Amino acid sequence: MTLLVGFLQQLEYIQVTTYKNNKGKTMDAEYQDVIIIGAGLSGIGAACHLSKKCPNKSFAILEGRAALGGTWDLFKYPGIRSDSDMYTLGYNFKPWTDPQAIADGPAILKYINNTAKEFQVDSHIRYHHKATKISWDSATARWTVQLTANGEEKTMHCNYLITCTGYYNYEAGYTPDFPNKNVFKGQFIHPQNWPEDLNYENKKVVVIGSGATAVTLVPELAKQTSLVTMLQRSPTYVTTLPKEDTLLVWMRKFLPDNWVYRFARTRNIGFTIGFYNFCRAFPNAARGFMTKMVKKELPETFDMKHFTPKYAPWDERVCVVPDSDMFKVISDGKAQVITDQIERFTETGIQLKSGDHLDADIIISATGLDIQLMGGIDVSVDGQHYDFSEKMIYRGILFQDLPNLGMIFGYTNASWTLKADLVSEYMCRIINHLDESQTQYAVPEDHESINRIPFMDMSSGYIQRALHKVPQQGEKLPWRLYQNYVKDMMMLRYGELDDGVLRFKKANKQGGLEGQAEDKMAS
Repeated sequence: MTLLVGFLQQLEYIQVTTYKNNKGKTMDAEYQDVIIIGAGLSGIGAACHLSKKCPNKSFAILEGRAALGGTWDLFKYPGIRSDSDMYTLGYNFKPWTDPQAIADGPAILKYINNTAKEFQVDSHIRYHHKATKISWDSATARWTVQLTANGEEKTMHCNYLITCTGYYNYEAGYTPDFPNKNVFKGQFIHPQNWPEDLNYENKKVVVIGSGATAVTLVPELAKQTSLVTMLQRSPTYVTTLPKEDTLLVWMRKFLPDNWVYRFARTRNIGFTIGFYNFCRAFPNAARGFMTKMVKKELPETFDMKHFTPKYAPWDERVCVVPDSDMFKVISDGKAQVITDQIERFTETGIQLKSGDHLDADIIISATGLDIQLMGGIDVSVDGQHYDFSEKMIYRGILFQDLPNLGMIFGYTNASWTLKADLVSEYMCRIINHLDESQTQYAVPEDHESINRIPFMDMSSGYIQRALHKVPQQGEKLPWRLYQNYVKDMMMLRYGELDDGVLRFKKANKQGGLEGQAEDKMAS
């Protein structure tokens, strides 16, 4: 075995150093060209792109949990589904063939699993491998990844890191400090920690919140509860879409799946961009149109204040209701919407500031996520702690003064995977250019000291709570974020790497960096 490892090391298939683990045992520190952190929708996609576009690169996928799928494996609440159509939430290289356009969680998880197997990246996943600290060394152009692997400390090395950890804390969701919460004698639940054995049949259930999780839960719970109430502090824009696209179902009878998928993606991308731009350019007209559509779905006596937000469309994400399911349960009297504020919890429910009381056997706090960048991993560069809040994000992917690390972060106004695919392709371009230019790392540098603005221009509570701990964007390119697929595609897939900001450098293994004159720019 020793001779075999030595032989493979000479071929540069395996590179190892040694370290001592938390039990004092000497261990080998494995080297991979690329390490992907996270085996969710983004991580599996990144691995597939990497295996196709950088076939000579070794890579590993580190997954802290016991299964792949990320969000789609973690969340177990009733009715869990996408809030984007699957023709754009699906990968650009793997057609979505299920008739569901708005798919449920199990169908999406199956799609991710099938993709990982088809493109043979599942064998690269290291389960129960949770990265805790990463540190960059400019002298060797390597990342050191410290992680917990099946309860033991472990170290790995790589040249390039791709983080696919999502944008929230997987351990717990966000729950406000409700007054007297502990007084309530019923069950209190956050959807992120849904109990598998929860019995809500013939119970009175209150769902606190008005976002995507709340509008998903209400119609599903209404199938069994005696009454489900969506309690919101303020309304959210809600629109309905068909769960199945009948045109595409018909087209599949005559055309290959790949053709139908391409048609659906192109059509839906165009509609999404057009609708978003219409909402931003003509907010009053958009508000009137969306409110009118909802009004048609509800009884004439329904008070439309519950679906008439004060903010402009797309100041927060628009929620999707498939096949009008939530409007149907409201119309049938199985669910109700109340717009009010919580004064305090009581033994039997919630006392509202209006003076009304909501009786409840179960209270569900669909109050959002706890934003967490890169899974809470500690980051350092050349021995110095790296503070994301003091830096800018470059093209929505790389970070100012942070070498060889790309983060996959999808769209907030469209399907996440549209951006994730483009980001993965762009990072493959950088990795290949490093080889072509005989350089070892790429790092964005701000030479102009441009003005900075918040990372995301949305007023959602979960975003506003996180602004102090996430990077900023700049007021102009390449530090400015697009929320437009076509523009991003032209920039990330076809644009030149050489922009005067992204620097390609060599490592000086004798210590320190080579001089600025030795820097290589992308060609």
